[in-house]
Amino acid sequence: MKSLIIVIALLISVNAKSQEKLYAYCKVTTSGTVADVTAKLKAQLKTHEFMYLGGYHPEGKSNMYVIAFTKKQLYALAIYGKTNKALASILKFGIIKKGNTVTVSLLNPEYIFYAYFRNTTGSYDKLKAISDETHNILKSVGTGFKGFGGQLSKNELKKYHYMIGMPYFTDPVELKKFPSFTKACETIEKNLKAGKGKTARVFRLKFNKSQISIYGVALKDKEDGESYFLPVIGEDHIAAMPYELIVIGNKVMMLHGKYRFALHWPELSMGQFMKIVSTPGYIEDTMKGLTE
Repeated sequence: MKSLIIVIALLISVNAKSQEKLYAYCKVTTSGTVADVTAKLKAQLKTHEFMYLGGYHPEGKSNMYVIAFTKKQLYALAIYGKTNKALASILKFGIIKKGNTVTVSLLNPEYIFYAYFRNTTGSYDKLKAISDETHNILKSVGTGFKGFGGQLSKNELKKYHYMIGMPYFTDPVELKKFPSFTKACETIEKNLKAGKGKTARVFRLKFNKSQISIYGVALKDKEDGESYFLPVIGEDHIAAMPYELIVIGNKVMMLHGKYRFALHWPELSMGQFMKIVSTPGYIEDTMKGLTE
């Protein structure tokens, strides 16, 4: 009887943990310039042995900046198996200055880890340690640490989709197959360098041995790009940007916009979603153009 009680208690504990809600983002506030805060974050990333990948001004606005970064212990787990879960390698801070206040946000790594790794890893303890470390970096540059942007449970994240008929994480858009990994990367890099489709490369994380390369792509078109859709759905979530393109072997893929936007803006109403109904298609066409 005592053993049965212990087993039941353990099961209840496991279920409670799986139902724990995770915020999509965390934030602090501070003062100073965007450049000052960026420098502080970069210094902290170096101290904690994270790798800075790149940064840019979303919408081309000087009062906004995004930093993309990673860590060896993270990407070693993410690229294992050579699937699109490799996208979990990319972590991001967002910086917005309004008046004299600078808000620094973090796309919550643990939130993304459950969405992208799902049930493909037994290393959530190691992943949580990485997530906690990023929270400490965020706390070091400001005050008033808190979560925002909506919450989902670990179980909800593992099987997330916006509604019936919408895509899952396991339904990426396959943009093109190339003769080789090298040819795929060469084509994308050439097009990004030329600014094709009003794009720009923000970062690249490339693993030649595993034949995986992830590109952060700035969407600079004034009519359809970030300048159009971010003000509609919420600039406070700029740490969701830039949008990624991933090469695995000879295939070029991206997460479906209807999945990615819903995941990164979990409080998005159907009314807001309908205002950017053309955006997933625009992004797919733009990314496809980078493969041609």
